[in-house]
Amino acid sequence: MLKGFAITPPIVGRISIGRIVEKNGKRLPEKDDQFTLTTQVQNHDGWMLHPAHEAQLKRSQATKLRTIPVMLPFNDPDLNLRAEYIQFNRETGRPVAISDGLTCQRRTGKGMETITCAATQDCCRHQSDTKPYGRLYVKIGDEDDLGVFIFRTTSYNSIRTLAARLRYYAAVSGGLLATLPLELKLRGKSTTQSYRTPIYYVDLVIRDGMTLRDAIQEARQADAERQAQGFDQAALDEAARLGFGNGSLEETDDDLPAVAEEFFPEQQQAHIQHPTPSVINGTNLSDKLKKKAEAVLP
Repeated sequence: MLKGFAITPPIVGRISIGRIVEKNGKRLPEKDDQFTLTTQVQNHDGWMLHPAHEAQLKRSQATKLRTIPVMLPFNDPDLNLRAEYIQFNRETGRPVAISDGLTCQRRTGKGMETITCAATQDCCRHQSDTKPYGRLYVKIGDEDDLGVFIFRTTSYNSIRTLAARLRYYAAVSGGLLATLPLELKLRGKSTTQSYRTPIYYVDLVIRDGMTLRDAIQEARQADAERQAQGFDQAALDEAARLGFGNGSLEETDDDLPAVAEEFFPEQQQAHIQHPTPSVINGTNLSDKLKKKAEAVLP
């Protein structure tokens, strides 16, 4: 095996909750309130839809895709969800630093330098242009036994929720994540930082219509059938573990520019325009205060 680059699961499609749009001559990321399943091919309109997208819409009988039945490729939670802090160089589209929260690998003129995050502010985790970056691998349908769809995200909400779900489900099922019937679910929330407008994140739950007990029982039956047929899940997990460990970066040079464009836009190209705190419901706050003062004056 060639050394120096990670061997990742074969990707057959993408899952996104946003898209790249052109505004004022600039290509900028824009969030969405639904899932989109795409191929890995782009044209002038963006990523091309995967046939599974229409199939899932028909299944859900909805106009927007907000749940997707999935299976996980691995039993190990850390193989299904890969996450770290990452800092991109927007000019080259390549990462300059990657951190797991404990140590940071930074690209310098002398090569790769390793920094202990707790001992210095030079760690990329402490830089303002650093984001958490997660990749979730899932299987959709039965067309490809080993092929996966990838969901990329820089959302703290999605990464934290998915990490918790994976570890909890692994614990209660006895480590049978790969046979547990699950579904991706899009959830919304609002915060003070979003000025009470909804933001969306991805959750991983037991499939609709099933209880946790039902799902665990089904996972055990499916695992027993696999073993009887000679399917070695432990060996598959180990092969994936060795592949991920073969390199520090899991994206190829072809993928990096698109990842940087979608998740690490330049600061001055922020695509979400929130109202400033001084403007409420289209009225300037100072004007409101002035009117109130005039009302109480004799």
